[in-house]
Amino acid sequence: MIRNDAGMSLDMLAERVREHASGHGGRFVLGIAGPPGAGKSTLAAALRDTLEAGVAEVAPMDGFHLSNAELRAAGALARKGEPDTFDVRGYLAALRRLRETPLGQPVSWPVYDRVRHEPVPGGVVFDGQRIVITEGNYLLLDVGAGGWSQVRQYLDEAWYLDVPVTVLHKRLLRRHIRGGKSVATAETKVAQSDLRNAELVAGTRDSADLVLRAEGRKFAVI
Repeated sequence: MIRNDAGMSLDMLAERVREHASGHGGRFVLGIAGPPGAGKSTLAAALRDTLEAGVAEVAPMDGFHLSNAELRAAGALARKGEPDTFDVRGYLAALRRLRETPLGQPVSWPVYDRVRHEPVPGGVVFDGQRIVITEGNYLLLDVGAGGWSQVRQYLDEAWYLDVPVTVLHKRLLRRHIRGGKSVATAETKVAQSDLRNAELVAGTRDSADLVLRAEGRKFAVI
């Protein structure tokens, strides 16, 4: 992809979504992929709010984290956030329901509570929204993906939000410390899990329709 030095504003990105969704039968599903800490949820929420009220809603992948009890029983709690610590089948089924359910009929979607560190069923309910913005790390994963490779077929368009590793490191440390971890535990989590996940996700970048990097109030296309 060729870099666009002029950048794209949030309004321009919203207009792109609006144009691509125009005339689309049923719901239009946009996926925003990228490493942990890239700002995917922030971009998704901002995009939703920039579009007309009631037109779009966010369907976060994080709502499909396996519960802490399930992860603990599997000995995987320390690896929380890695590809196999999510309910991939549940995520795929929910995407399918969003695409197949007629507008006006409610479809519930789980969210992730960053205070309790647990998924919460029915945190979002889709009704008449015709644009779905789903965001998460592994939307474009396709090799050894344990089901993640099927996600792309449910996305009408996919973006990748790119961030330098140094920036990710700082953001992820802050996130874990705010979440209650000690500095030492946060450092270990970032080094041994988060940044390894980020490296895995970086390999999916070329599968995106649009690769973006936030630069001030605009997004460079790279």
